[in-house]
Amino acid sequence: MSAKSSFNPRDSALDVLLAVLGGGRSLDAALAEHVPSDADSRDAGFCRAIAYGVLRNHRRLAAIRDRLLHKSLRSRDQDMALLVEIGLQQLLAMETPAHAAVSETVAVARHRGKQWAARLINALLRRFQREREDCLALVDTAPAVRASVPDWLLARLQHDWPDDWRSLLEAQNTRAPMTLRVNRRRQSVAGYQQRLVEAGLPARTLDGFPDALVLEHPVAVGRLPGFDQGDCSVQDGAAQLAVALLSPGPGHRVLDACAAPGGKAAHALERSDAALLALDDDEVRLERVAGTLGRLGLQAECRVADAAATDDWWDGRPFERILLDAPCSGTGVIRRHPDIKWLRRADDPPRLQAAQRRLLDSLWPLLAPGGRLVYCTCSILQAENEAVIAAFMQARPDAQAVPPALPVGRRVGYGQQILTGEAGVDGFYYACLEKR
Repeated sequence: MSAKSSFNPRDSALDVLLAVLGGGRSLDAALAEHVPSDADSRDAGFCRAIAYGVLRNHRRLAAIRDRLLHKSLRSRDQDMALLVEIGLQQLLAMETPAHAAVSETVAVARHRGKQWAARLINALLRRFQREREDCLALVDTAPAVRASVPDWLLARLQHDWPDDWRSLLEAQNTRAPMTLRVNRRRQSVAGYQQRLVEAGLPARTLDGFPDALVLEHPVAVGRLPGFDQGDCSVQDGAAQLAVALLSPGPGHRVLDACAAPGGKAAHALERSDAALLALDDDEVRLERVAGTLGRLGLQAECRVADAAATDDWWDGRPFERILLDAPCSGTGVIRRHPDIKWLRRADDPPRLQAAQRRLLDSLWPLLAPGGRLVYCTCSILQAENEAVIAAFMQARPDAQAVPPALPVGRRVGYGQQILTGEAGVDGFYYACLEKR
């Protein structure tokens, strides 16, 4: 039997959610494992929509489920607890007909040999249909439940952004747009925009982002004209700002210290004839960098290495430009990766802060006098951003901060913070440092 005929989107979505919430896998990895490449595109899309939706709303859905239950399900029945959430997500936020949402979700429990759960899930979902408004009114009183975030993350957002935390919670639960970066070595942005229109894919420009086009509707990359030939890449507008700040020139020796998956390295080479070294400590992820560069017809040296262990890889020649896209919590891209809410823990930001400072301290001596280091994260937490740069600047009298002057975001001391959803882009932090 082929995957197209045997693939059940709800059943596979349950496997995906178990892998993420029970096994700690990333959503991307779980989807790649449980959605066959030859599955029907509509079924595969429905499976992904369920998985993304449940992870965006996991805490709220669980609260609804537990209010409907007379007693909690046992820990060993996590699969059936998540199956209830799958049913609730369809009834709450998807266009699935109610009868199909109930009957097909119940069928998954039967398929898994849990007849007791089938009866329970059928009763719970039908009860929710009858008591929906009262149930939501009760569970939505707590902001962390309504927005479906862990308590520690809500507390940090309220502390860091007392005037913006509500809009941040809303932005995190919206669907992100599909933004392209046009390879201007191959054609103009206007020229590629016309090609998209001719392919039935209308797109708009993004003010202040000279290489960006935002698609009206997301599509598979295979539908993008010239994608395989390197005419464009998928990259959020906020991430495209790194190269404008880095400003590599012809002949510059450039280091991309944490390069995977390679979007910023490729952008730098699209915009300059620099000599670029791309490092990453993960061999599999570094292969993605090489693949990205190969698709775009660009060349760089790619090396597996811990960027902070400079004795292992540095040849002693300084770099005119260093890009440090530091490992971080990813809280600025939760709308694209809702699994981040449940895979991160309260002690992650301080742990990551130590790693970020280690990278900064190790790479700064490699920067040539007059050179520039751009530090960025896709985090909206001050502990990983301005706090790191402020401590670094106090310890380095030869470092001078250059105001980023980005088209979006706000100045926060030495750097500039973009909050999720501003101008439609992801949450990012940038600091631009020059060596005196």
